[in-house]
Amino acid sequence: MSIFALQSIAGGFLDEDLTHFNKNFDDWCVQFDSYEDAMTIAQTLENRENIVAVEITPLSYPKYFFPTLQGTVYLTRQHEDKIICAVEPYMGSSFKIAICDLKTKKARFTKTNYKTILSAEAAFINYGDR
Repeated sequence: MSIFALQSIAGGFLDEDLTHFNKNFDDWCVQFDSYEDAMTIAQTLENRENIVAVEITPLSYPKYFFPTLQGTVYLTRQHEDKIICAVEPYMGSSFKIAICDLKTKKARFTKTNYKTILSAEAAFINYGDR
């Protein structure tokens, strides 16, 4: 499962007005079902040489696929039908591991807090190997 969006080479995703770029991909950004559809629109825009079509998947952008997932996502991986993420829920908080279910489209945090991204990464790497 994936979607396609138009992104400025400087960063940001094309907004529904087709002239502005949002820093984060959200419901207001233009999305396409195929790369070809995205490129068709891209060719009609000014400065099209500065715009690229990108594929967005649950691994590359879990916050779009799981809107309840809040915070900054640092790491993602897939384990069976789940996307596992190391997340900082808000700036300066402890890190958490989020488990995002591809079937139900729900995300939940584990109970354990990690003081550093390195300790969260160690737990993240071993998730599912137990």
